[in-house]
Amino acid sequence: MAVPVDGGQTAGGSPADGGVPGNGIADGGVPDGGTADGASAVGASADGGSAPTIYDVARVAGVSIASVSRVLNGRRNPRPETRDRVLRAVSELGFAPDGAARALSARLKETVGVIVRRPLVPAGAPDGDDGAFADEAESLQFPDMLNRGIERAAQRRGFDLLVRTVDVDDHDPGQRIVALARKSDGLILHDRVLDPHHLQRLSRQVPVVTLAGIASETTANVHSDNRAGMVALARHLLRDHGYRTLGYLGGYGDSPDSLARHEALEAEVARAGAVLHSGPQWQGNYYAAGGAAVTERLLASGTTLPRVIVCANDQTALGVMYALRRRGVDVPGEVAVTGFDDIPMARHLHPQLTTVRQPIGELGETAFEVLYSMINHERPAERDVVLPARLMCRESCGCHISGQVSET
Repeated sequence: MAVPVDGGQTAGGSPADGGVPGNGIADGGVPDGGTADGASAVGASADGGSAPTIYDVARVAGVSIASVSRVLNGRRNPRPETRDRVLRAVSELGFAPDGAARALSARLKETVGVIVRRPLVPAGAPDGDDGAFADEAESLQFPDMLNRGIERAAQRRGFDLLVRTVDVDDHDPGQRIVALARKSDGLILHDRVLDPHHLQRLSRQVPVVTLAGIASETTANVHSDNRAGMVALARHLLRDHGYRTLGYLGGYGDSPDSLARHEALEAEVARAGAVLHSGPQWQGNYYAAGGAAVTERLLASGTTLPRVIVCANDQTALGVMYALRRRGVDVPGEVAVTGFDDIPMARHLHPQLTTVRQPIGELGETAFEVLYSMINHERPAERDVVLPARLMCRESCGCHISGQVSET
């Protein structure tokens, strides 16, 4: 199923037994902080002697709240077997839908909002380039792969996605994010879409899962093990290759992933007594164009490049390698280059890119499943979910592996 970007239209899957209650975002553009009339009743348990609720019906029938809603309201032609299970549960529990249950049903959306952060006008490649990165903004690579993982999990649950973008420097939720929240049962936020204050405020009104954020009392976070991945890469460069000067070409300046990778690399370099170059002159933007621009500026200024350039992600590494090749600098003979992510492109470069592999699709799927549990009023087993990362040793770091890749 196609996922629309920035249009606010639904990317559809076929109806399934997945669903969620509404998020309580008021029509006025501000979260209202509540649910429909009778919210306390719909959360009650029949086991304690109170009237059975729509939640009890869903539990006994073994289906979602949305499936119960479809059967009771005759919406979207529920599957015959689902209808039978719900009606049996209704009869068994003696459930009678009241105004609160109807209000809850009316608020069901079966839609999750996904917000991607990127420069709306990405920094271009250096002046005089051959247009190699002219269309790069239309091919997001890592975010696209992440969204595809979210999409797969959503499809299994019968959910739709709404995908929107915000500018890299916009940390105010604004009307666009609030509007998306009103249309969704929960939100998944890429990178640092919101500052902590706005994130806390929004997450008290609608379930929120962040990717590359920090878990809180009201949010969950899913990310790969940046520290372990970067430590493995740093030790490979420092110990196995013996490099003594390294540079870190970062992603967005406030990106939690980029900051975590930098911190881990910095600690390992200091421990080894080597030298790390970083700072404003090494600031990229996760794009190949940004990596190329930084490299060109360093070369044009006469700066002596370090023996290895460690990039915050693979697309940055692509730009660095491109700029070095244009200047006649051999990779890895004169300057080694590494990335992070292991997007498909990394395996097809020449030389092949040494990088740290993230389970990108799994990150997206996990984020959706955690959000799904939160939307259904379940407490996540973990609020900070960390998936493993693996070092992939290829040729760009100086390894000479004929037709093979070393995984550590």
